[in-house]
Amino acid sequence: QVHLVESGGGSVQAGGSLRLSCAVSEYCYSCNCVGWFRQAPGKEREGVAYIYRSDGGTYYVDSVKGRFTISQDNAENAVYLQMNSLKPEDTAMYYCAAGLSCRAMRVGGGSRVNYWGQGTQVTVSS
Repeated sequence: QVHLVESGGGSVQAGGSLRLSCAVSEYCYSCNCVGWFRQAPGKEREGVAYIYRSDGGTYYVDSVKGRFTISQDNAENAVYLQMNSLKPEDTAMYYCAAGLSCRAMRVGGGSRVNYWGQGTQVTVSS
């Protein structure tokens, strides 16, 4: 059974940094793409960063470009989200997600995700 386990959330002041980690089950054959989604109270879920596990290709939503970096360690079956220059509007529950295609996950959102992690809370205070 596939599992995605997030860690690294917490509380930080604006301008600070956090690093989220996602441990991916070793036997996940439909996890070609791993992405990070977030959902704030009263707002729709949005995908913020994606990475192709095969070649490391990445994509970011405009609101996090230049501040967030998604990366992976294939030896550890882990995907990371380095978040710098955090803003209060980054406050949300962050979820690791996996699917067949980063493009499909970007266009189709959660409907194209095969597996979800349990989520980790990120709170940025002003």
